[in-house]
Amino acid sequence: MSNVSPPGPPMAASPLTRAVLEIDEYASGLGWDQPARLFALVDTAQLRSQEPGLASQLGLGSDESAAPLTPIEQDEIPAGRPLDEFLGTIAWPDAVAGCAMTVERLMLPPSAEASVPDGLDEAGLAKWVAAHPDRQEVRMTVAVLRDGARESALRLREKDSPTEVLTGADLVPGLAEALAATFA
Repeated sequence: MSNVSPPGPPMAASPLTRAVLEIDEYASGLGWDQPARLFALVDTAQLRSQEPGLASQLGLGSDESAAPLTPIEQDEIPAGRPLDEFLGTIAWPDAVAGCAMTVERLMLPPSAEASVPDGLDEAGLAKWVAAHPDRQEVRMTVAVLRDGARESALRLREKDSPTEVLTGADLVPGLAEALAATFA
């Protein structure tokens, strides 16, 4: 009899990395061309003891192998509203240990930076990047905890596989800063 790993993200070194990979996997299942999504991160054990009904709804029985942090998707982010402006309106209750966001963006390799035309406004730059032959579509999942811990996962559309997800604490520092500010 062979040992088959359960479906889901691979076991990760830290609870925050595990949560980021779980959210990345969830977003991957929804496909590409999705709006940004915001998640609260809550302590799983605390959720079970303080909100047993909600924990049960989320499928968090008494299974000890459950992830230490549980992501809970929040209401949809208003379309057309700049993310930094939206994030500036958020205040989390004390029970929330952290938060995470998935967002899709177009990215250019560093070699393309030198060819950016001068004098483009934000809309002009976005249009120029969208038309660039070396552009890459990327899904970024960024999470922060109240204590300052950060983690990110990047997945390129052209390499859309769980084994091709890049993780690291400082991959998307601007979004991490904006998410951390929601706890200030």
